[in-house]
Amino acid sequence: MPVFNELETIEKIIEKVECLVISKEIIIVDDCSTDGTREILESKRKDADEKLKIIFHKKNQGKGSAIKTGLNYVTGDYVIIQDGDLEYDPKEYLKLLAEVEANKDRAVYGSRLLIRPSNMSILHLWGNRFLTFATNFLYKARLTDMETCYKLVETGLLKELGLKSNHFEIEPEITAKILKRGVSIKEVPINYLGRKFHEGKKITWRDGFSSLRVLIKYRFVD
Repeated sequence: MPVFNELETIEKIIEKVECLVISKEIIIVDDCSTDGTREILESKRKDADEKLKIIFHKKNQGKGSAIKTGLNYVTGDYVIIQDGDLEYDPKEYLKLLAEVEANKDRAVYGSRLLIRPSNMSILHLWGNRFLTFATNFLYKARLTDMETCYKLVETGLLKELGLKSNHFEIEPEITAKILKRGVSIKEVPINYLGRKFHEGKKITWRDGFSSLRVLIKYRFVD
């Protein structure tokens, strides 16, 4: 769980994940929050058991950097990325896990676009569709939602990708490198409740250009 300045939601999202009746470990990486999130996490770390690991970055480095840090602490068979807000409901993990258990997939994505997403802005909707189209064109895939946060990936596969991105372009890098290895990505529909910029949404149109650059880059280099 990469976290940066999520004071209003951090306790609720942790509670939601903790309440899931599945075998799990929760790894939270605070990317040097300045709004009080860090203090909440410091308090939780004092009472944390081995199933809850909280790591702090000394300076803000970006979502990708936080994910890479968290991967160093993973011991489970699969990894799923959970943002620190409430746009995605952790109950949807069960849909992705059911697909893995049924078909032994190495990568399963929760697609927001297999059903109509709630409250996703037009900018993010069409930006996502364009980046997904670019992914499918470059890598001969058939995805509907490349930018989804809910990527359930076999731990060994995720660690061998050699991830390099430090910011939001970590999402296309993960997908590009999985597809380039010939691993198929299964999608299942999930619900989604997008938030606005004034509510804390951080990704912008500039990140879309960075994502496209990464998709093109990893088509030709590794």
